[in-house]
Amino acid sequence: MSGNTTGNIFKVTTFGSSHGVALGAVIDGCPAGIKLSVENIQKELDKRRPGTSKITTSRSEKDKVQILSGLFQDKTDGTPIAAVVYNREFDSSTYEALKNIPRPGHGDYTWKTKYGNYDYLGGGRGSGRVTIGHVIGGAVAKKLLELLEIKVISHVTQIGDIKADKVDINHIESKIEDNPVKCADPQAARKMEELIIKLKSKGDSIGGIVETLVINPPVGLGEPVFDKLDADLAKSMMAIGSVKGVEIGAGFEVAHITGYQNNDEYYVTKNGKIKTITNQSGGILGGISNGMPIVVRIAVKPTPSISQVQETVDLNSSKDVEIRIMGRHDPCICPRVTAVAEASVAMVLVDHLLRSGFIHPSKI
Repeated sequence: MSGNTTGNIFKVTTFGSSHGVALGAVIDGCPAGIKLSVENIQKELDKRRPGTSKITTSRSEKDKVQILSGLFQDKTDGTPIAAVVYNREFDSSTYEALKNIPRPGHGDYTWKTKYGNYDYLGGGRGSGRVTIGHVIGGAVAKKLLELLEIKVISHVTQIGDIKADKVDINHIESKIEDNPVKCADPQAARKMEELIIKLKSKGDSIGGIVETLVINPPVGLGEPVFDKLDADLAKSMMAIGSVKGVEIGAGFEVAHITGYQNNDEYYVTKNGKIKTITNQSGGILGGISNGMPIVVRIAVKPTPSISQVQETVDLNSSKDVEIRIMGRHDPCICPRVTAVAEASVAMVLVDHLLRSGFIHPSKI
């Protein structure tokens, strides 16, 4: 199987499966000299850890990370950084009956048909749990972003039909820590949580929208034509399980407005910098960052593992059968996707910072 590595210079390879021994990542191309600790990675992993609230899965994994290589005297040494999280608390018993019965909304049928030898326990390599590797790679990337005072923040802006009001970009980070939904609008967050709990009680799930912001990006990230910054960001976001759509800036709204409404007019700031009055482009023009905040939104589908009865087939007998999925699953994965979205964006940014010379590829 290919497709487990991302990046051109800053390369991250993830490994592991939902019910396997462990999951993790190997980061190659990280410059030497950056201070890095277990705590730096653990802080990011804790954002996506299961079992943290009543709107997440009850699988109570601590997700404690171990760094195996790539550090000397608490700094990166330029060699591959390997980090691992061991699976401790999982139950494979409910999956045995499903090994030949593909779950609606999952990759069971496509993976089994393509590879034949398919790990069906907890979704195997196709499980959302493999995003542990994304977050490990993103945690290292964030340490590099700190050097240039670049911040990446993800928050939930919509669950079902409930939309959050716009919040000052400078206050989002503090507000999303106040609720389990990771929404910066407190009133909307309460309604979102109520909706998620209501659907959970019915054995159902719900999707939503997660927005990721990049604060203080430089001008000049992106390599047109095929490696445009927005193209690489879109690919990285679509590589997150359950993401079915990506928007940059105004996104699909551009189909409803005029050129005058869509164009971002320029002005010169008091300190001589060139900025735009609006940010319809989401901080990217011609595939290259323009210095404005980068805005990326993703549409996240409802968790496919629901306990309601659904129709499927038995691949052995080729007969129609009914299925009721048991086990422990998130009724809405948007809150935990925020950590993965941040990591995915951070990895792309660092790769382009290295490619464009903003960070020296060998040492800090």
